[in-house]
Amino acid sequence: MKNTVTYITTFLAGMFLLLANISNAQSVINPAATDDDVEIGVVEHLDDYLPDSISLINEAGDQVWLSDLIDKPTILNFVYYRCPGICSPLMEAVAGVMDKSDLVPGEDYQVLTISFDPRETIDLGIRKKTNYLQLMNNPDKVEEAKTGWLFFVSDSASIVKATTATGFKYKKTGNDFLHAASLIVVSPERKITRYLNGLYFLPFEWKMAIVEASKGQSGPTLNKVLRFCYSYDPQGQTYVLNVTKVSGTIIMFFALVLLLFLVLKPKKKVN
Repeated sequence: MKNTVTYITTFLAGMFLLLANISNAQSVINPAATDDDVEIGVVEHLDDYLPDSISLINEAGDQVWLSDLIDKPTILNFVYYRCPGICSPLMEAVAGVMDKSDLVPGEDYQVLTISFDPRETIDLGIRKKTNYLQLMNNPDKVEEAKTGWLFFVSDSASIVKATTATGFKYKKTGNDFLHAASLIVVSPERKITRYLNGLYFLPFEWKMAIVEASKGQSGPTLNKVLRFCYSYDPQGQTYVLNVTKVSGTIIMFFALVLLLFLVLKPKKKVN
């Protein structure tokens, strides 16, 4: 019995160390890590407030202040319009979930898409908006999105302020950028309340994030489990299944179940 207890203790200790190593490895891409830990990705700044001095150029070519625009739950979408990678799938996902949601863009919430490439002009943003609105099937949602999904460009100083405040980390490489796919949900008081990461959004998750933002309630990212299963590939600019982590976790789980079954199984009495 003593040897059995010692074996179980050693096994569980090994499991703990292995899980700790996996957790440490995840911190490289975990949005909950510090700004210094992450070069490309998202560092969650939940409960932080956006600064006042972020200047944008709107679809009419006018200079506006981000702080003046946020008067309702707002979803910030950082992209660059020439992006050959995940920006297009991300905005297609935004168009898709807006089309399915029973909330009204422009009334219940708004989406602000902001280019983080200071070289881009608003003309390109307008063309992109037209393309993504055409992906929506509900004519009413299309009309609502015309005023509820707004596109902007900005100068380099304001871009740095906005991306730094929200923890959106990207890296210039040649004429393009390496970056992650993420949306930042902000309350009407400009408080960061939630992050929606990835390239697919459930209407329920979308609605809950907006409703909680309307109340100023912040919450953890719902797809942290998915971030454990998927890792961001900067070269391919996409999320890929991390087979090693997933299979290793499953194997450890069943090994623990089997061990406990063998140890706790009642022994047959010998007549």
